[in-house]
Amino acid sequence: MNPQKFQEQILNNAVQMDASVNFQLNGNMLIVPCPWEDDKQVTNGERVRYRGGIEVDADGRTRVKRYKVGSKGPLHETLYETAHGAVKITRPQIRPSDGRRRINEEYVYVTFKFPKKYGLALTKALYQEEADEIMSYFKTRKEETIWK
Repeated sequence: MNPQKFQEQILNNAVQMDASVNFQLNGNMLIVPCPWEDDKQVTNGERVRYRGGIEVDADGRTRVKRYKVGSKGPLHETLYETAHGAVKITRPQIRPSDGRRRINEEYVYVTFKFPKKYGLALTKALYQEEADEIMSYFKTRKEETIWK
């Protein structure tokens, strides 16, 4: 298959994968059940909305809305991970007026999760090792970490 022709199809037209799945130009997906499934009722006669922008009609027609950039998504970005710990930062906040980052609204979180079956002595030893590893990561970061 010619990749250039495939890219033109994606950029210019709605893409139909098979008879029942349509990818629309605005990013939405429309899934239509097969004709032999018409006699089955999927919901209790009304449209049902699920998390993630999914809507299911009574006849089984399903719409999946596109992901809205900037309004939803993960709140934290993982910077560094150890066996039982993680360093996460809140998603960068950008001012719409001038495009500069809001540094005072970005926070770095360090979390540790140890199983209870490890016991206190082993948990303390592992915590010390992983805390040292995370602190050495902070020392090698190019951005300065402001401690409060």
